Amino acid sequence: MNLARILLMLLCTEMGLEVIPGSPIMEMYESYVKQIQRYPLLSFEEETELSNRIQSGDTAAQTKLIQCNLRLVVSIAKKFNSSKVSIMDLIQEGNIGLMTAAAKYHYSFKTRFSTYAYSWILQYMLRFLYNKTSMITLPHRKDELLRRVTSAQNLLYQKTGREPSVHELAVYLSVDEKELASVMQYSYSVASIDSTCSDDDSATLGDLLPDSTYDPEQRYMIETKKKDVHTLLETLPEKEQKVIYNRYNLGCDLHTKTLREISDMLGVSAETVRQMEIRAIRRMKRTVYAQRDKIMLTA
Repeated sequence: MNLARILLMLLCTEMGLEVIPGSPIMEMYESYVKQIQRYPLLSFEEETELSNRIQSGDTAAQTKLIQCNLRLVVSIAKKFNSSKVSIMDLIQEGNIGLMTAAAKYHYSFKTRFSTYAYSWILQYMLRFLYNKTSMITLPHRKDELLRRVTSAQNLLYQKTGREPSVHELAVYLSVDEKELASVMQYSYSVASIDSTCSDDDSATLGDLLPDSTYDPEQRYMIETKKKDVHTLLETLPEKEQKVIYNRYNLGCDLHTKTLREISDMLGVSAETVRQMEIRAIRRMKRTVYAQRDKIMLTA
């Protein structure tokens, strides 16, 4: 086993990746590193010249600037120690940041391109990590502002000894107070339902959560309404009962019958079925109104 493969296995171990000789991750990473090594490092003068050409719309110069700094992305990706993401995924996100930096870099900045591109590469990698490791994914700008708010809250609490108000946070962060209040509503904390919440560890958080899948009162009201509907159906002629029963799927079948299907079942036309449906609904309404008036008179 050559030195390069040994170093690669050590790198994967540090990254929390499973080290299997000949595995796709190792082969892909090793092949990628070999490919980018053929691009030479640039001097400051060469970067300035490429920047001049990029400003003139030279896409070849931009491509060369990106290719010669691909090793920078790999070196930054190796600093993250996480078993939840692949190093190749990190490199891919970092390359997007590198391309963004190459498009925005200007020779008048009077700084090395690697220094300028570092923050862009890091930003894209961190955004990718936050999206992969967060329990609830938020838009990047809101997520970033929430992290700034948390940091500001801790700092101001240490200085004042109390929780800072929204106004104080807005002033400290130079953010609009309404925008800050809106973003703070997205703040959340995650807790396991198996975590204990009593002194004797006898109860868990899951034991205290209400069961919303069963509501006796609601179930009783539904059953009462069903009985009332069936009672109304009994006041109708037999054919009209069948029309309402099938048109409104009171039998809870998988398929609600159409006018044509009911007409074939009753041996009449679809238009006749439609007229029977209208008459049946009118009859049921008159029955309901009559029962209501009777209740009001006896009350």
